[in-house]
Amino acid sequence: MVWKRYGTGLQAGIHNKNNRPTGGLGISILMKTFLSLWPAGLAVMLCLVPATASAQYKDGEPAAQADTSTVVLTLEDALRIALSENVTVKVADMEIQRTESARRGTYASLFPQINATGSYQRTIKKQIMYMGGDDSGSGSSGGGMASMFTGIMAPINYYIQEIIKGTGLVIPPYVPPTTDETTTSTAGEGIAVGRWNTFNGGISAGMPLINATLWESIRNAGTGCELAVEQARASRMDMIAQVKQAYYGVLLAREAFNVYKEVYENAVNNFDRTEKRYIVKKASELEYVRAKANVAQAVPNVYNGESAVILALWQLKAVMGIDLDRNIDVTGSLSDYVGDMVAAVAEGENASLDYNTTMRQLGLQAEQLASAIRMQTYANLPTLSVNFSYSMNAMTNDFNFSEYRWTPYSFVGLSLSVPIFTGLKNYHAVRQAKVQKAELDLQRINTERQLKISNRQHLNTMTTSIKSYDSAREAVEMARKAYEISEKSYQVGKSTLTDLNDAQLVLTQSRLAEFQAINNFLIAKSNLEKIVGHDFLDDEDKVQLDNTKE
Repeated sequence: MVWKRYGTGLQAGIHNKNNRPTGGLGISILMKTFLSLWPAGLAVMLCLVPATASAQYKDGEPAAQADTSTVVLTLEDALRIALSENVTVKVADMEIQRTESARRGTYASLFPQINATGSYQRTIKKQIMYMGGDDSGSGSSGGGMASMFTGIMAPINYYIQEIIKGTGLVIPPYVPPTTDETTTSTAGEGIAVGRWNTFNGGISAGMPLINATLWESIRNAGTGCELAVEQARASRMDMIAQVKQAYYGVLLAREAFNVYKEVYENAVNNFDRTEKRYIVKKASELEYVRAKANVAQAVPNVYNGESAVILALWQLKAVMGIDLDRNIDVTGSLSDYVGDMVAAVAEGENASLDYNTTMRQLGLQAEQLASAIRMQTYANLPTLSVNFSYSMNAMTNDFNFSEYRWTPYSFVGLSLSVPIFTGLKNYHAVRQAKVQKAELDLQRINTERQLKISNRQHLNTMTTSIKSYDSAREAVEMARKAYEISEKSYQVGKSTLTDLNDAQLVLTQSRLAEFQAINNFLIAKSNLEKIVGHDFLDDEDKVQLDNTKE
């Protein structure tokens, strides 16, 4: 029997005394297939060699080769790489930047808002101004502006007539001057006023002086930023738990692979001894066939174990956020964590939910809802703002800009807004926010209850795993001793191959149970650590995303 490794694959075969294959994974069929395809394969390889060489040395320089070196990682290395490469962590950090920008945007409302304005108007039809006796509708003497001017001019006309009579002056009759047709009118038609072109430009500014709703919204935005930071901490803690569990999964798969490999090697050794005894007629054909079947039965478990290691490494690379084609390996074994099992259970029994990220997020959400209630209440309060405006106006009938007469206009003032009636809009908004806060309080109570249950469940799993490990370790010692006794008895013919197989089965199951107990403990411990939530907090229990709390 031979055992060979090609890359990540295994090849096994059973050979007789003439070194000819007698079985194992259909090797003869594979050889026949290979020989039948050899001419075509050789031709294809000869065609590909020049192309490959030209690709590797294109333009006279060797092409870049893929990095096939294997990087060996500890658990700390895997966590450090995941914190910098994991996509979920990157998205959470970007969410912090978004909420921080939104918070700074709310502060802008406290500063003056300055705007520049400019406009141009072209008059299509001018306004008409009416003057004379017809504006009151009471005859030629009329009223309104005509009556006003009559009262003013009556004394003046009297004195002028007296001067003419006393001096004998001759005054020529009054002839009205010729004017623009668009600006002349009779007493009944009115006068067209205004210019055809109007230009206006200026700046305006305004800022709130008293606005309780705005102030509260700024505080609420700060709470939203804290919530985003806490959510980023939660994503990091989830990622840490996933990396730890994936790392432990690789260790478990590797331990199982070693167990199946040892079973295979034992089966091969037993077959060699049985074959020798069969040749000298000291073993029956039944024992020979059964030993041969044991080897064939052990091979698939080895393949499955190796495949499980590869899949576990892929899972680890996926949660770390690195390229799946990157070759990595892990150090250590599950047995390295046995010494801390009892202490971890004692520490977990004293854990609380004060640092749990879910409870902290619910607390921040409660603060946001309380702030929303205050904002809706403050909407009933008056607001005061200051406004300033400065503008320049020009009205002309042409486009000769150099001769325009620009007229300035400016003002500064205070604007007071007192809400009187809004159709009970603010009242219903406050009621809605209060109902949401009550819902959140109930959700918080239920979440705390569920977390306490999960906490106890993980502690119970850890305690059970310790008991299972102790029992499995004792079973492994006894099973290994029983296998050694059965093996020696089989060598001297005192026991059968069936007794040896039974001892091997018990030993295999005991070893797998031992490693599975350790893995179950580590998985429960990682979940408990995520619930307790001590990571990424500083000494003042504030979120510190760059470090973990020891």
